[in-house]
Amino acid sequence: MKIALVHDYLSQDGGAERVLKAFHEIWPEAPIFVLFYDKNKIKGFVDADIRQSFLAKFPFVKNKYQWYLPLMPIATERYDLSEFDVVLSSTSAFSKGILTKEDGLHVSYCHTPTRYLWSDTHEYIQDLKYNFFVKLFLPRLLHKLRIWDRNSVDRVDNFIANSHTVYKRIKKYYRRTSDVIHPPVDLDEFFISQEVGDYFVAGGRIVNYKRFDLIIQAFNRLGFNLKIYGDGPALEKLKKLAKPNIEFLGRISDKQKAEILSKAKAFINPQVEDFGITPIEAMAAGRPVIAYGFGGVTETVISGVTGLFFYKQDWETLFDIVLDFDKYSWDSEKIRAHASKFDVKIFKDKVKHYVDDNYLKFLSEMNRCDL
Repeated sequence: MKIALVHDYLSQDGGAERVLKAFHEIWPEAPIFVLFYDKNKIKGFVDADIRQSFLAKFPFVKNKYQWYLPLMPIATERYDLSEFDVVLSSTSAFSKGILTKEDGLHVSYCHTPTRYLWSDTHEYIQDLKYNFFVKLFLPRLLHKLRIWDRNSVDRVDNFIANSHTVYKRIKKYYRRTSDVIHPPVDLDEFFISQEVGDYFVAGGRIVNYKRFDLIIQAFNRLGFNLKIYGDGPALEKLKKLAKPNIEFLGRISDKQKAEILSKAKAFINPQVEDFGITPIEAMAAGRPVIAYGFGGVTETVISGVTGLFFYKQDWETLFDIVLDFDKYSWDSEKIRAHASKFDVKIFKDKVKHYVDDNYLKFLSEMNRCDL
């Protein structure tokens, strides 16, 4: 069985890239097809056979890739995958639109149906800092991309959803069923500390939809210590809102993150995520999670055991739950044991068996058709 991996593009080090890294570790000889690859922002693929699309030759593609959205469908379709028996795509946008040979199996690991085409279209347009004429043209472009995206779904033989939340979205927007395999967390990177500090922590990519503004508004009034790690386009605006009890750490290493999480009173997750790897990392460090009770986090956090939920997405509700946090007691060993269910080793085993089993099933059905 000859296999290829396909990913949208490698320009940031996030949860989707960790999934791809796990795929690469399962099949290290498999080439990885991407629209473009920014070596300065991505780690873990130094030894990989990465094959970029023609877009990689275009100016500013790594920093202004939105300029090339109209060309991304055709760039994806131009990957030559005719020599591969199985293609495993990792996607939240274009990779599921690849063209495979007639007797080739296409398994697509879907992080979410493309947010800016389906669930978050209007917010996406409003948040973009472009002039009036660009915003006037953009809905027409997104309309055409939406048509292509919906048609591309028919090219997938088997869908894997990264959570039951994404399973529901795939069913709603694509009218397809899927199998759920949760993304991996490398538990070996995290540990339980013998001491807990006097601070709460939040972090990740600093973008508007992750609602760090709610945390800042709550902690400005609480006066409790808060550490926020990560970088992103919303960072400077958030810094202007924050009072001195809130510390912005910027980009940190995995080792630093493990240390900070291990000593935090709790990790705060105020947004709706497709799955949410960072809350599991916090639990792997034995620390509870305070989370907005919708989306993928409801599949990973057990209320009263590994964390607490709040159900109104405003700073007042978050304020109340943080204020009462010390009333609860937490068993760090029990929290970490729960997080172990999402270990990268388990993920790799599930994915390997899934691909092998479905390829055998695919061949059996092809042979029956031939008869």
